[in-house]
Amino acid sequence: MRRMILNIQTVDTFLFLFPVSFLTSLVAMGKSAIRTVCKVDFDKPASEQPYLHNRWHPDIPPAATIKDGETVKIECLDWTGGQIKNDDSADDIKNVDLTRVHYLSGPFAIENAEPGDALLVEIMDVQPFEDQPWGFTGIFDKSNGVCCPFLPFSPHLMLTTKRKGGFLDELYPSAAKAIWDFEGIYCTSRHIPHVKFAGLIHPGILGCAPSQEVLDTWNKREAELIAANKLDRDVALPPQPLNVHAGSADPNTKEKVGLQGARTIPGRPEHGGNCDIKNLSRGSKVYLPVHVPGANFSVGDLHFSQGDGEISFCGAIEMAGIITINFSVIKSGVSQLSLTSPIYIPGPVEPHFGPGRYIYFEGFSVDQHGKQHYLDVAVAYRQTTLRCIEYLRRFGYSDYQIYLLLSCAPIQGHVAGIVDIPNACTTLGLPMDIFDFDISPSAIPVKKLDMGRCAFETGKTEGEVVTTAGKNSEVSFGGGLNYKE
Repeated sequence: MRRMILNIQTVDTFLFLFPVSFLTSLVAMGKSAIRTVCKVDFDKPASEQPYLHNRWHPDIPPAATIKDGETVKIECLDWTGGQIKNDDSADDIKNVDLTRVHYLSGPFAIENAEPGDALLVEIMDVQPFEDQPWGFTGIFDKSNGVCCPFLPFSPHLMLTTKRKGGFLDELYPSAAKAIWDFEGIYCTSRHIPHVKFAGLIHPGILGCAPSQEVLDTWNKREAELIAANKLDRDVALPPQPLNVHAGSADPNTKEKVGLQGARTIPGRPEHGGNCDIKNLSRGSKVYLPVHVPGANFSVGDLHFSQGDGEISFCGAIEMAGIITINFSVIKSGVSQLSLTSPIYIPGPVEPHFGPGRYIYFEGFSVDQHGKQHYLDVAVAYRQTTLRCIEYLRRFGYSDYQIYLLLSCAPIQGHVAGIVDIPNACTTLGLPMDIFDFDISPSAIPVKKLDMGRCAFETGKTEGEVVTTAGKNSEVSFGGGLNYKE
């Protein structure tokens, strides 16, 4: 090994090329173990752990402080807080309590971070826990919802919520589940046989806390969308006190967070949040706007793998695990980078399949009933997905197995065209090498295999398929979804 000798000129060059925070972390490398700033407890309810929270709000107190330039390890529960089990029943998917989800680790105060700065988040590693080498993919029951007291002192005021079961929930409304076993970088499932692929492991959620002004903006515009809703489903989730968890906040602050805090379900332009971007994997760099002193960064919803779109809603391979992150503050980074929304640079670690080893399916904004929609990318991608389901069905898989697979396997979803009226065109690329048999178009005649089945709720061996879904749609609202009567 050659020894590097630094003279004054070399040091000056290093200081010019690299920020002080980088050099500080470089000097510290190898001298001590990477600090763990958050540990989770699988034997304690998520709602009782002070390092977790499930709302975005500026007043949630920091769980720990991280130095500018420091690399740390952060432990995370799966997004349901441990509600889903490694078994062969989808009862837990059907009955999951969706008011007790998206428990994030944090928030973490970053030294020197101030509003107007940018926080550079470099994902160094993401891994499942060694003693929990498994994850799950789910299709939520379309009718999954809860009736719950909107105000704790008034049992007569009830809030009924109707959650979306997934991108194709009108066609496939039943609860279903697949368990995935991890072996190194690879995963396999007893519920979707003859498939094995390397995971592009990543966090589904990361972001900095909103300021009160940003939070008020979120609540106002989402309330306007809720008021204008004509669909028989939720289009946004307003603040809800029920089962709010605000980390180590005192009771008064927790009450305030419950009344004002933004739900963590959607991503939002001002900070990122729940974007479920599969390419935010190991080695990726994410630039986040800072809105509050200390940034108050949070992370969670770890995925072993995911396809573009995460189409079944619980569609990644969800897992608990440990993420290793380096944090650096870029002073005045919002203005210097024109950072209205987060930007990212993908890392160098990604499963690769040759260009000729994908099969691509096309879809257009004409729905399955022949109705014409105007440049609707959601309609087009829905049709693209159905073309792939039709194709793989020939080999013996059920629609629900394919739906689950397309949610979590590393498919490539692209917008091909959005200018040629009236039809938007999207494509879905399926890597053929994840299967242990030939699925190429040259593999004819097709021999059906015994594919078993994925997990359904007790008493069911197959999920419902609704072929008439969307037939009476009058307008294209969110992809041809039906208006209320």
